[in-house]
Amino acid sequence: MTGTDPDPQTLSRLGDVSRETLDRLKRHVAHLTQWQSKLNLIGSSEIDHIWDRHILDCAQLMPFIKPVHGPKIDLGSGAGFPGMVLAILGVPDITLVESNIRKCVFLRQAARLTETPVDIFEGRLEDYRPPVPARAITARALAPLDKLLDMAYPLLAADGVCLLLKGRNFKQELTDSRKRWHINAEILPSESDSSGRIVIIKGLEPIHANP
Repeated sequence: MTGTDPDPQTLSRLGDVSRETLDRLKRHVAHLTQWQSKLNLIGSSEIDHIWDRHILDCAQLMPFIKPVHGPKIDLGSGAGFPGMVLAILGVPDITLVESNIRKCVFLRQAARLTETPVDIFEGRLEDYRPPVPARAITARALAPLDKLLDMAYPLLAADGVCLLLKGRNFKQELTDSRKRWHINAEILPSESDSSGRIVIIKGLEPIHANP
């Protein structure tokens, strides 16, 4: 749907969202739309489908991240997906990690406009040193799963969880990842993309080669 308002079907699928929270999500969408012309935040063909393809896609992580207490890290936040959306929806203690300077400017303005308490780290992921390991790590459309796990493992608490939004290649990515990682993976269907999946990973440990 064009504009900053979601269509009724998408709104109903967002679940129990307060009027205040919905207004803040609308402000984020409006901000993104304004920035799209000067900073390619999403695909040009998706600008009319922000709510059903992007906001809803991020929001479906809420049941899994809401019970997690402690720090969370969103890798490669870009347009604020999923980290900023989750923070707007009320998830606390999220740090958005983004290396692109202009995207960080966008994220800081988005946080101000939506009155969202969120930390933003401007720099390369490998340079980020969190004060304490993350209890949850999120990412969307950033890298193949094997590379994502390389990024996540140094930042993740031993009992932490990775909540990853993956596309149609998730099966092959999972197969490739198991060559290098011990993982307990739960795969759930995506509410926003019939070919996508929510990949929930616990017990992440590298497979060490025998000496």
